[in-house]
Formats: sequence, structure tokens, C-alpha cells
Amino acid sequence: MKLIDDLIAYASPNNTRVLDVRVGVSWTGVWSKHCGLAKTYGIPVAHGNYTRDMGHLTEKTALELAAYSYSWNLVEASIGVAAINSITKAKRSVNINARDLILDKARGKKVAVSGSFPFTPELHKLAKEMWVFELDQSKLDPSNRIITETAAEHIIPDCEVVIITGSTLINKSAERLLELAQIARAYTVVLGPSTPLSEVWFDYGVDLVAGAEVIQPEAVLLKLSQSGGMLDTRVCPGEIVFKAMQR
Repeated sequence: MKLIDDLIAYASPNNTRVLDVRVGVSWTGVWSKHCGLAKTYGIPVAHGNYTRDMGHLTEKTALELAAYSYSWNLVEASIGVAAINSITKAKRSVNINARDLILDKARGKKVAVSGSFPFTPELHKLAKEMWVFELDQSKLDPSNRIITETAAEHIIPDCEVVIITGSTLINKSAERLLELAQIARAYTVVLGPSTPLSEVWFDYGVDLVAGAEVIQPEAVLLKLSQSGGMLDTRVCPGEIVFKAMQR
């Protein structure tokens, strides 16, 4: 899990104590130096699979929680990725609209997508050919190129654009998908609120990184604790902003 190793090492100088941890039905938040987010994976939780040191997480440092990223208990891993984000801040974000750039890069190209994004329908119209990898077997639709994630080895090496959700850090598939994208020499994007805004991604062949920066931690943590659904500027106006970094 070298990618996780590198992301934690990059963030480690910002280590500090944890102020709050929330695990919501859709999103997880950790507030330390900053407020970091991650998709909540692993719900529903099988009986007995409690989070390690449940009830004592705010007695830890952000780095101690970041180590949860290695866990195969995916609720713990969600906490770990949120903790990495809580001590990672973009050093050189650029003023670009990541959505528009992605759509422009995908026009007339073969595209592979791992994750679900609001602009996916537009992407589908613009791309020459688009494949979507899906973990949920009930959502597979091969006739519309929504296929199992295990097909990535067969599809990505032939693609020109690869778009990956940052939450692949949680289920440990990110590194494999990035290796395949490098084989393809594809224009590669990692995005979503789970994505650490770290320059480490560029060492793994990523061209564009887009993630979230929480401006009002208390407000965002309260909302993710009380509801499911997407966290965006519509739901959290003035409380969250999205930033992008280019290689």
C-alpha cells in the first residue's frame, strides 16, 4: 500500500490532535488541523465489527487515525482517509473548473470511469466510448457499459482518459487503477471529496487532482452526521469549496 504510505508521509508534518470524528451514513469527517472528508464505506456493518477504539478516537492524533486507512474494516478505512485529508492542504491549487476540463479532455476519446459523478451523463454523450466500473452487482448494465470493477485490467489499458474517485483509497483499489492508467498513458484524473489534495498523486501518473476543502468544519460535520447524500456547495453553501491541482 505504497500510495497510502506516501500520502501519510507527505501529510505527517501537519500532525496534530484530533478534535472531532463523525461517521455518517454517506460521509465521514475528521477534524484536526483541517476538516477532512471521506466516503463512508462498509455500511451496513456486520455485527461485532466495531471500529477500533470506538469512543476514544478524539484521544488520538491525526496520524494515529490516518493509519486506519490500511484497515480492511472499511468504516475504519474511511476514518483513516478522512484523517489524511484533515492534515493535507493544497499547496498550489489552480483556478480551473475541473468538470469543464474533464469534459473537454474526454471529447471523442475512449474513457474509463471508476466512481459516480454528477457529470457522468454529459461525459457519456461526449466520449467516443465510455466504460463505468461498478462494485454494486445490482447496478451492472453491460449493454450500457456499466461493468464489474474486476474488468479494469481488460479495459483501462485501451483508454485515453481515466477518471477515478478518491474513495478508491478506502477499498485499496486506487493503486491498481493508477498502474493500469500508466500502462495506457492515459490522461488521469482523481477527484471527489475523499481525494487528498496532495502532490503525491503526480508521482503516480495523475494529471489532475480535484478535492474538497472544508471552510466551516462544525457546520459540515453536523450535516454529514444528520443526513445522507452528496456534500457539495449547494448543500453546504459557504462551508465547503472544491479545489484542483494540475501536474
